[in-house]
Amino acid sequence: MPAPIVAVVGRPNVGKSTLFNRIVGERMAIVEDQPGVTRDRLYAHAEWLNYEFRLIDTGGIEMSDEPFLTEIRGQVELALDEADVILMVVSGREGLTREDEVVAKMLYKTNKPVVLAVNKVDNPEMRSEVFDFYALGLGEPFPVSGSHGIGLGDVLDALVAHFPDEAAEQEDDAIRFSIIGRPNVGKSSMVNAILGEDRMIVSNIEGTTRDAVDTRFVTNDGDEFVMVDTAGIRKRGKVYENTEKYAVMRAMKAIDESNVILMVLDAETGIRDQDKHVAGYAHDAGKAMVIVVNKWDTLKKDNHTMTKFEEKIRQEFKFLDYAPIVFVSAKTGQRLDRLPDLIRDVDDNHRKRVASSSLNDVLMDAIAINPTPTDNGRRLRVYYATQVAVQPPTFVIFVNDVELMHFSYQRFLENKIREAFDFTGTPLKLIIRPRK
Repeated sequence: MPAPIVAVVGRPNVGKSTLFNRIVGERMAIVEDQPGVTRDRLYAHAEWLNYEFRLIDTGGIEMSDEPFLTEIRGQVELALDEADVILMVVSGREGLTREDEVVAKMLYKTNKPVVLAVNKVDNPEMRSEVFDFYALGLGEPFPVSGSHGIGLGDVLDALVAHFPDEAAEQEDDAIRFSIIGRPNVGKSSMVNAILGEDRMIVSNIEGTTRDAVDTRFVTNDGDEFVMVDTAGIRKRGKVYENTEKYAVMRAMKAIDESNVILMVLDAETGIRDQDKHVAGYAHDAGKAMVIVVNKWDTLKKDNHTMTKFEEKIRQEFKFLDYAPIVFVSAKTGQRLDRLPDLIRDVDDNHRKRVASSSLNDVLMDAIAINPTPTDNGRRLRVYYATQVAVQPPTFVIFVNDVELMHFSYQRFLENKIREAFDFTGTPLKLIIRPRK
C-alpha cells in the first residue's frame, strides 16, 4: 500500500514550512547520510506511531504578481488532487483573517478530511486565542508551535486517524514499476518501445509528459506488470509553474506505489547532478532499482565505451552500488527485451527472506575474517541477527554497544550478506540494537 499523503496548506507566512521541517526533522522515516543523495525539502517521508506517510509542503509555491486568491487556489487544488489528508495551518499570533476563511471555504466543500493547526502558539497564555478558529467550520483547532515543537503530537494523532484503512486495499500480484528520470531522457519513448505502441506523446521539448499513466501488460512468459511513466522530475529551483510541481508530486506518488524503479539516464548528455537528485527520491523510499542508460545507439563506441560509462555511473552513484546497469536504445529496441527479466529478478530480491540460522552463519564467518572493532579497550560484540521485514530486506543486528558499530564495519557486514545471498537491485536496511 502506498504511503498516505498529507498536504500542508494555508496562506503565506503562517509557518507551513517551519511546521513541515519540524515534523520531518523529528520523525524522519528514512535517514541516510551517504554522499550523493540530495533531498528536496518540498517532499519528505515522515513517521508517527508506526504510520509512514508522505508530507508535502505547498508553501514552496512561489508567489506571483497575480491576485492572492488565485495563488491560494493553486495551492489548494494541488493538495486536494492527491492528498489523503490536509493539514491547514493558520497563525495564532495574527488571529483569524479573511484569507484563512477563503482557504477554509475551499476545503469545506471537499470530501477530504482536514486537520486545523493553529501555529505560533508559543506560550500557554496564547492558547485561549485559538477558539476563534472554530468559526472556520473545520472542527477542533490544535494549538502548536512549529518553532518549539509544542503540540505536534496531538496534530499527528489527528492526521493518522484519517489515514486510509490498509485492509481495504486490494492485493495485486502484478509487479509495479516506475520509469523515472530528469526531463527529456527518453522515458516516454521507452514506454512506447516496450509496449510496441504510441502510448505516450514523445517530444524533444522538456516536460512534455505532465502526468503519470498506468499501463498493464503481460509478457510472453506470463509475467504481469503494471508500468507507470512519470513526468520528468525537475530541480526545486527550476520548478516554476504549479503544473510542474503537480508533475513532481505525481512522480513521488508513483515511486511510492511501485515495487521497482527504472532510473533512466541519457547516454548523449551523460550524468548530471539532477540524475542523483532524482535517484535519491527512489533510494530514500527503499525501492528496488535498475539503472537504464538510454540512447546508447547515438554514441560512437569502441571496446571500452560501455566499461568506462559503467565505471562513471558507479563513481557518481555510490549509493546505488546494488543496482544493475543496462544499456538500451528506445529508438532501435536494443536490449529492451532484457528489462522484464531484470525487473522480475530485482523484485524477487526485494521480497527475499533469509533464514536466521543462515544469516548468523554468514555474520560469524565475516567476523572470523575481519574481527569486530574496538574503542578505548572495548570490543564490539555481535550476538545475533534476524530479518524483520522485506521491501526492502531489513535486518536487526543485536550488539553489546551500538556506539561501537562503526559505519565502515556495518558496511562490511552488509557486503558479506550481499555476497552470501543475491540481493542485486535492492537496498538493504541494517538496524543496530543493544541486546537487552
